[in-house]
Amino acid sequence: MKKLITIISAIVLLLAFIILLGPFYVVTEGEQAIVTRFGKIVDSETESGLKLKMPVVDTVTKYPKMLLSWDGEAQRIPTKENQFIWVDSTARWRIADPVRYYATVKTLDGGIARLNDVLDSTIRTVISENYLADAVRSTNQINSISYEENIDSVENSEDRETLRSLTSTQMKLETISIGRDGLSDMMLQAAAPLTGHYGIELEDVIIRQIRYSDDLTESVYARMIKERSQIAEAYRSYGRGQLLSWQGRTQNDKMTILSGAYAESERIKGEADSEAAAIYRSSYGADPEFFRLWTTLESYRRTMPGLDKTLTTDAEYFDYIYSPSGT
Repeated sequence: MKKLITIISAIVLLLAFIILLGPFYVVTEGEQAIVTRFGKIVDSETESGLKLKMPVVDTVTKYPKMLLSWDGEAQRIPTKENQFIWVDSTARWRIADPVRYYATVKTLDGGIARLNDVLDSTIRTVISENYLADAVRSTNQINSISYEENIDSVENSEDRETLRSLTSTQMKLETISIGRDGLSDMMLQAAAPLTGHYGIELEDVIIRQIRYSDDLTESVYARMIKERSQIAEAYRSYGRGQLLSWQGRTQNDKMTILSGAYAESERIKGEADSEAAAIYRSSYGADPEFFRLWTTLESYRRTMPGLDKTLTTDAEYFDYIYSPSGT
């Protein structure tokens, strides 16, 4: 009996010792594990649960099972027409083969480093082999968009239509055949076989942002300025036409007013002359001698100021100065 108790105690102590050494490990949801013994892979676990390993000699390395993100550095890359752009990309990936991943990469930082090498090179290659329009656009929808200036303030409908036709712009850009989404697919197809050697599966590669380089930005701004300058010139041309039209109308109105005023003034002058002649005739008939005196004095008043000097008044014209009986 004593010997049996000793054996049981030894077994219990042995089990306790083994448990203390840690023969179990846990793989949680979203994890996968590699078991190595003296650096050699002896087991891999992709399902969650309580797992068994050899105490002391086995080492467990765990990797995430879910999708991971890769964010690359923005690269300055020339397009096929040698236009430089800044390309900022991202990707989603997972560790699909933990055994191969451990054998070639081992750590998550190592995986990121491999992705940097593969994806940076792939992105540069794909961008440089395609045109700028394919990198910045996904569809040709912009070619169907027309822009019209707001000219509702122009009252005349004919002028409004004329100005609208002068300022209307139709976007005519290069027709794309691949587009940004297509370039992303090309990057994925080119990079997937390379990352597969490391046990990495790429879910997608996405061009997150495209920025023009400084020289290309200046070129785009210059084109925009040219387009707006053309519209501004259309407004100026329309304004000059309106100015000439209004000046012509104003001149015609001026001539019409002046002509009417001249005709009216001539009519009034004619009536006044007629009335004055009637008064003269009436006055002459009432006292002819006074009339002759008045007309002579009026003649002196009109003519004398125009003479530089008068040397003599012996002429018959001045007889009324000396004698009321003069002629």
